[in-house]
Amino acid sequence: MAITTVQPVDETKDPIARDGLALNPPQKILIAGGVIAAILLFVYLLATQHVSQPMLLGIGLLLGYTLFHARFGFTSAFRRMASVGNGQSMRAHMLMLAIAVTLFAPILAYGTTFFGGPVAGYVSPVGVSLVVGAFIFGIGMQLGGGCASGTLYALGGGRTVMFVTLIFFIVGATIGAYHLPFWTEEMPAFAPVSLATSTGLGYGGAWLVSIAFFGLIAWLTLVIEKKKKAPKMAPLPSEKGWKRIFRGSWPLFAAAIVLAVLNALTLMTRGTPWGITSAFALWGSKIAAAFGVDVASWGYWQGANAASLQASIFTDSTTVLNLGVIIGAFIASAAGGLFKFTKVTAGNFAASVVGGLMMGYGARLAFGCNIGAYFGGIASFSLHGYIWGILALAGTFVALYLRPLFGLSVPKSNDSVC
Repeated sequence: MAITTVQPVDETKDPIARDGLALNPPQKILIAGGVIAAILLFVYLLATQHVSQPMLLGIGLLLGYTLFHARFGFTSAFRRMASVGNGQSMRAHMLMLAIAVTLFAPILAYGTTFFGGPVAGYVSPVGVSLVVGAFIFGIGMQLGGGCASGTLYALGGGRTVMFVTLIFFIVGATIGAYHLPFWTEEMPAFAPVSLATSTGLGYGGAWLVSIAFFGLIAWLTLVIEKKKKAPKMAPLPSEKGWKRIFRGSWPLFAAAIVLAVLNALTLMTRGTPWGITSAFALWGSKIAAAFGVDVASWGYWQGANAASLQASIFTDSTTVLNLGVIIGAFIASAAGGLFKFTKVTAGNFAASVVGGLMMGYGARLAFGCNIGAYFGGIASFSLHGYIWGILALAGTFVALYLRPLFGLSVPKSNDSVC
């Protein structure tokens, strides 16, 4: 079956995918609004929460700012690799992961948080739940127009349809939380496997194995690019010199370094790596509870999770990080003069509904998304992170055949990749 290609119906006005190298003037009123919102939220958190929460807001702002400026994607990276063999973004992923494991190894082996608390990586079981969830997520992110981090930073950049994706991402995550005990208790699974602590390698040995694997993947992407004669990514407008920090696109490799450092800072601040989708399950469950649903009786909200359901969302560190990512991306888009609400069509609306539901549900089953499971899991030396990446890539291949049904494009071998 051939993969048909169609011209995307909405991306010509998408501020994140806009062609052309001319920079727009900064949207100063929007920049001021974003900065004021960030300051007000920071002050509120400083007055009402533990000091770690405003610190995490600051980290979230930098994460969103970085993601937008570099257009650093996971969805697009997998799609470029699967469709035309372009591995530029995948090599950036490997650099990001290499730096992350280098920073995580000593923190996990010997470290404590900035406040003296314990640290723990994301190491999760390998079983049916992971396989099904990651595969579903891989399909969903290609239909929904972005992964978990992509949804947040595209939303901050003004891509209107991502509001739809986020809403149904939350719905899917809530349903996934309700169903999770079935997948984790009734379906077969192996115990969590850490390359560092489950294999006898230690963190030093696990680091060496990880670095070798990342190098192998980077080399394979170069081989595939040469064999397929893959097109290069389209250039994006940018300032020169130090002004590039504030306006224009960042190099992918620079963003990879920054994201790895910020994830390590997240680990040192709250004791666990960066995550996104657990907050979606929390938001959706709180909304369901407001409508009379007895979510407190769900297995997902028993034990350690029970307190989160009863407390303010601002006590939830993942919620604070997510808000920071959205505001940071908003400020970055306004600085580049790119914030603009975009057109929603029947096709991308339907794709966002289906994709959001699949991502939300898949993320709960797979113990995380592209950030919590893939980035955070691999950085934590967890086997489940590698399996998540393989299954999500498999879902991407399937989604290449589904995207045209919704009027979404698939890159062709003779296209420049943007």
